[in-house]
Amino acid sequence: MNIAPDPKSLPTDSILSPEANKAAALAAATGILTVDLDAVVANWRKLEKTAVPAECSAVIKANAYGCGIEPVARALAKAGCRTFFVATLDEAAVARAAVPSAAIYVLNGFMQNTGEAYAKIDARPVIGELNELAEWDVFCRRTGWAGGAAIHVDTGMQRLGLTMAEAQGLLPRINAGDHGISLVMSHLACAESLNHPMNARQLAAFREVASAFSGVPASLSNSSGIFLGSSFQFDMVRPGAALYGVNPTPEADSPMLPVVDLKARIVQIRDVERGESVGYGGNWTARRPTRLAIVSAGYADGYFRAGSSNDGTRGAEVIVAGKRCPVAGRISMDLMAVDITDVDKNAVRRGHLVTLIGEGITVDELAHHFGTIGYEVLTSLGSRYARVYKGEVADG
Repeated sequence: MNIAPDPKSLPTDSILSPEANKAAALAAATGILTVDLDAVVANWRKLEKTAVPAECSAVIKANAYGCGIEPVARALAKAGCRTFFVATLDEAAVARAAVPSAAIYVLNGFMQNTGEAYAKIDARPVIGELNELAEWDVFCRRTGWAGGAAIHVDTGMQRLGLTMAEAQGLLPRINAGDHGISLVMSHLACAESLNHPMNARQLAAFREVASAFSGVPASLSNSSGIFLGSSFQFDMVRPGAALYGVNPTPEADSPMLPVVDLKARIVQIRDVERGESVGYGGNWTARRPTRLAIVSAGYADGYFRAGSSNDGTRGAEVIVAGKRCPVAGRISMDLMAVDITDVDKNAVRRGHLVTLIGEGITVDELAHHFGTIGYEVLTSLGSRYARVYKGEVADG
């Protein structure tokens, strides 16, 4: 198990061993985010098996959805993943340091005068606009760079990508060979809804493009798209959130293993009388003599204010000494109050850790309380948590 505390929290002149420093940092942490790399790998292997014979890549943008680009990329590369997708060049540089021989695509495209940066780390832009393609071509002709690029075609998302007509305009280039295009891709807008009519429309459009781009590998499916069936899988699939435990099939039970466990520390326990209000706004009132645990996590740590409760609405729950307990009142920036009245007084005290994600509370459940999706929950988890990595790769 590897611990990744904030290095600024460790004294530079400490005489303790690195292991002791890590243990001390963990003991002092107000919150601990544990990432199970074995679960990430198991999820990737399940997705790979589901998509056979398509290649299964991995999307590790946004710091691997909050789980850490470097440890996640290393674990997946060791498991056999050969292709990674990030959003920005900065993310690509971090990924390249972790996976020296993998193919790395940058989803947000090619900006003018960034060719040297791409070449330096051997990354490939995902090009979704004709001006980008022209600028990329100029750089490649000037330097002789032949690292490859992806072409993104918009089949209905209306976000990034060449139009269908623009893609058709590239066919003479494709047919001439030596075109420098290593992948053609599009992105599904409604894949999480099994029977959404947009899926069939996008599939038909992308089939047209993929068949025209003869000899160029094709990729359409994200995490949810993998479960729409083999016709959506083409040559490569690009799972992201499912790798990290988010349910890619929200209309059914999740096929993925949970990856993250999030705990925060109790900083105070206090008693309030029946009728007293708790938190900002005073809109949660104790209906009985109530025991509260004040927990060191709030919306600055990615535990959204939307998980608050009031006198008419029950909010999110946390696990205290093995028991589900409701949030009491509004979540504030750094703290939340939790009603622990029904927990044995001898089972909990100041300094104990409570579970915010884990022990049955999934990322998707928390997202439901927050009125959002698991993607946003994971990518919002704050920098104040100590990161702990467990699993075969972390221990190796």
